Amino acid sequence: MHKVRIWDPSTRLGHWLLVASFAVAWLTAEPESWRLVHARAGYAMLAVIAFRVIWGFAGTRHARFTAFVYSPRAVVAYAAGLIRGSPRHYAGHNPAGSWSIYLLLGLGAASCLTGVLDYESWGGERIGDVHNALSIAMLAVAALHVAGVGVSSVAHRENLIAAMVTGMKRGATAESIARGEGRSGAIVLAVCVALAMLLA
Repeated sequence: MHKVRIWDPSTRLGHWLLVASFAVAWLTAEPESWRLVHARAGYAMLAVIAFRVIWGFAGTRHARFTAFVYSPRAVVAYAAGLIRGSPRHYAGHNPAGSWSIYLLLGLGAASCLTGVLDYESWGGERIGDVHNALSIAMLAVAALHVAGVGVSSVAHRENLIAAMVTGMKRGATAESIARGEGRSGAIVLAVCVALAMLLA
């Protein structure tokens, strides 16, 4: 195997925008004077999640949900391989990483939607507690995801963080996407963010 293009520019941009928007939202949850910044970060995060769901159906080969649907048995097998020091290599998302992505998207969407209800005072007194619990759960999953990336990077001797910056990973030539493929996703992402900012 050699370095091939796996992640398209839109997938990478969406990934880092999700990281940034969640970080800003988390850091501005308190005090009340940061409420508007917190809300805008939450709307931006919801926009990125909406893009990622769309891109999960219309995106490039490795970004599509069909490319990383794995059973619990596959997750256990991959984790066992990590423990043995000989995990199976995947050009796209590995089984453990795929589950964390689904959890992050689900928790992120739920956190954003409950945040909107709380911000607009539509959900009653308890919706804020639900929003906080979902946000904490998302932070926990994100921490596990980062830890998994670190462990997998060491096990595979491959910098997975750099791969999400450059788009390049080890793989077979047949697994590569074409140069520039997926750039149209930037338009979808921009539209999602623009609509979210209009609503914010």
